[in-house]
Amino acid sequence: MNLLIDMGNTRIKWAVDSNGQLIAGQPLLNRQLDRQKLVDLWVTVTKPQSIGISCVSANPLLALVQSVVLELWMGSEVVFAKSEAHAFGVVNAYQHAEKLGVDRWLALIAVRRQHYAIPACIVDCGTAITVDLLAADGTHQGGFISPGLTLMKQALAQGTDALPFNETYYVVGPAKVTEAAIYAGTLSSAAGLIEHVLKMQTETVQLILTGGDAGLVAQQLTIPLVIDADLVLQGLAIVLGDRQ
Repeated sequence: MNLLIDMGNTRIKWAVDSNGQLIAGQPLLNRQLDRQKLVDLWVTVTKPQSIGISCVSANPLLALVQSVVLELWMGSEVVFAKSEAHAFGVVNAYQHAEKLGVDRWLALIAVRRQHYAIPACIVDCGTAITVDLLAADGTHQGGFISPGLTLMKQALAQGTDALPFNETYYVVGPAKVTEAAIYAGTLSSAAGLIEHVLKMQTETVQLILTGGDAGLVAQQLTIPLVIDADLVLQGLAIVLGDRQ
């Protein structure tokens, strides 16, 4: 049994990999995280053979997670996933492979190794919205990055005197109040990015959405798509599995 930990910019997701079956645990928001919450969350987990950690760059909570892991499961192997030039059937498009976000790299691995048809367009709707293209032979074609929905709203609130930050849900359409207009504008921007990227393709690609806002963005698209919430954890499971 392996423990998989995906440390993002906004929250930590984790799962247990038991004989190839992922059993997802309760995610935690980074801003709510402390040592006791992690201990309470993991204290009943059977000692894993290996612990895989995917951490976006400069995550200040990494040291805390490491210390709790060592406290609970001394002796378990800890593996930190990293982006590579080529591995697991995927060729990284970045000239400096390590500069590709490890979460994006693991999602590419998961799509390449799982049952998905490729070529594929993988969209992570998280703190940032990342779009990556994967060719049928496993070659990463590169990608796009834009602010996520919350970051777009925060940028408007911080950069203007009159536009408020609001997390209320509204109907997407021409709005008659400012908060609804911001909601519709940011969500339409995310959907428009995806549609624009797909229109640039010369062949049909499988659209796969992941990340916390995948469901919201999917509602604005008429393109056939799949939502897979655990792509990064799946990729991490593949990395650990190939080491054993």
